[in-house]
Formats: sequence, structure tokens, C-alpha cells
Amino acid sequence: MKKLIAIDLDGTLLSSNIEISEENVQAIQKAQEAGHVVMICSGRAPEDIKTVIAQTPLKCPVAGSNGTMVLADNKLLSQISIDKNNVKSVANILNQKKYPFKIYSSQGILVASTWTERMLAFLEQNPEVSKGLTPKEYKFMTEQPKETDSIKIFDHIDDVLNKENIAIQKFFIPTISGKTELISTLKEIDGISITTSGPFNIEIMDTNGHKGNGIKVMAEYYNIPIENTVAIGDNFNDVPMLEVAGLSVAMGNADPSVKDIADVVTLTNNEHGVAHAIEKYVLTNN
Repeated sequence: MKKLIAIDLDGTLLSSNIEISEENVQAIQKAQEAGHVVMICSGRAPEDIKTVIAQTPLKCPVAGSNGTMVLADNKLLSQISIDKNNVKSVANILNQKKYPFKIYSSQGILVASTWTERMLAFLEQNPEVSKGLTPKEYKFMTEQPKETDSIKIFDHIDDVLNKENIAIQKFFIPTISGKTELISTLKEIDGISITTSGPFNIEIMDTNGHKGNGIKVMAEYYNIPIENTVAIGDNFNDVPMLEVAGLSVAMGNADPSVKDIADVVTLTNNEHGVAHAIEKYVLTNN
């Protein structure tokens, strides 16, 4: 029976060292050779996902930006964007509260020019967080991203909204402090959904933009019944696809509440939990 296996990246397929283990690569290849479809469903932008996967021999369709952009066979199957008025409302709140943020769009990742200034201010206000960072982590968090083909810097949200044919799929906001208050304020905006992929961030999409949509679109494209799908994840932004999938698998390192809603729990991301899940729940039952 042909299955669709949707796998999250960070905390799931990727180890703590941000690497895909040879065991995970081999398990995915075995699943593909057995006729199954393996997709990557991540909060990362599609371009970022492809860069990570390109470091391996794997070739997989992807659902990026939390399932708001779904791509297979070099085709865009689905794109769910935030209403432009809501984009402006969200940006205004983040600017008032001086939060650093990135915007994931149809034209790449857009980073506010105030990123470094605001990240440094956050770390200064939260010295307990700074103390826990390695020099490499500190540099990664505070360094202003450089412009590339897929990363652009902007000064004002109007500069983004005035770009021709641009569509915004997601806001990514680091939240070292004040997370609860910020979520409460953002919830007053109709038409957006708020999730998180870790303890120190918030992600904002359109109400219909989530990983559940990603797995549904891909299943329809490959003509696979939704009950023949498997989803593997570790955090709150994975919950919509875990709820939709025929079999939901939480990582051993997953948040406890994510484990609670999953059908089964596999090993951790540092123990090749994805490979274990594929072997046990897909290949053994094939």
C-alpha cells in the first residue's frame, strides 16, 4: 500500500548538530524504493529546505513555511498567503514592541534591517539567555543576515508590500521574553494563526496556512488517501499535520503535549528517530 510520509526538519529529521544522519537517509531511500512518497514539511522556507536536503542524496517534494507553500515535480501546488492588511497590522505591532522579525514570502526571506539592533537589545534585557549561548550561537542570533538571491533586507513594511506580485506566507519572530503578552495582542487580528516551532519563537500564518494543509495537498497530488499518510514531528507547528495524518508519530524529544496527541512515539532526533519510525511503522507493514 503506497503511503505518503511527511517529515519535519528541525528537531525531527535533523539532529541537534543540524545534520541528517546516514541512518535517516537510508531509511528514506528504502521507503522511496518501496514505492512510498516522502515529503519534507517544515517551518523553513522552501529555498532553505532545498539547501538542507541538497547536502544529502535525497530528492523529496516539500511543504515549506509551515505548509503554506507546497512544491512537487518543480511545480507550485499550493500557496496560502496572509492578507496584506494583516501583514501591515502584524508588522506594526512588532515594530511598536521592537521585536526582530523575518518575513517568508514568494520572493524569498525578507529580514528587517533592525534585526541585529533588536536582537542585541533582547539579549541585553535577558542576560540569563546570553549566558547560555556559545559564541557561535550568539553570533548566529545577532548577526545581520547578508543579502543573497533568497534573502533580502528591508527598512519599512511598505517597501515589502509595494513589491510587485509579492505574497507573504509567514512571519518568524524570536521571542526571548514577552511571548505570552505578544500572542495575546496578535490574537486580536482576525484571519491569522499563531504557532511556535520552539520555546523562543512565534510563527504567524494565514488561518488556513498550516502543515495540515501541506500534507493534504501533497496526498491529493499523489492520489494517496489521507488515511494512508504518516506524519513525523516534534513541536506545536507539527500538530496540524499530526492531527490530519493516518498515523501520527511524535519524536522522543517532542514536547510532552505533542506526544500526547500522537498515535505513537519514536526515538529522539539524536537516535535516528525518523529511521526507526519508517522501519517500524512503514516498511515492516509494507
